Amino acid sequence: MKPKVLLGILIATIWISLSEFIRNEFILKQYWTDHYEGMGLSFPADPINGAVWGIWSLCFAIGIAVLIQKFSLIQTSIIAWFFGFVLMWLVVGNMGVLPFSILIFAIPLSMLEAFLASWICFKMK
Repeated sequence: MKPKVLLGILIATIWISLSEFIRNEFILKQYWTDHYEGMGLSFPADPINGAVWGIWSLCFAIGIAVLIQKFSLIQTSIIAWFFGFVLMWLVVGNMGVLPFSILIFAIPLSMLEAFLASWICFKMK
């Protein structure tokens, strides 16, 4: 893999991590904590959870970098969003731990996240 592509993956990973952190810690935190408290659980916020989200961000960025080699920017953004978020929400929703009320905010913000990460990888391919 070219150094420029690796740099794109790194920058996209940073963008994805920041986007996830801002969305879930500042914008949607209360939705998450209230939902978990309503189930008699505490929202998982240990450092290990943050580390796993960092790994998820890296994997998401790698996937986007691979997709952008074969698809257009828009196609990559849509495919990445679907596999990165829609499938995650289906699984988390099926487990009963997704506060569906967040989707009104999470859908457009996650689309923006996937698009900008795709754009970064597109510029660095």
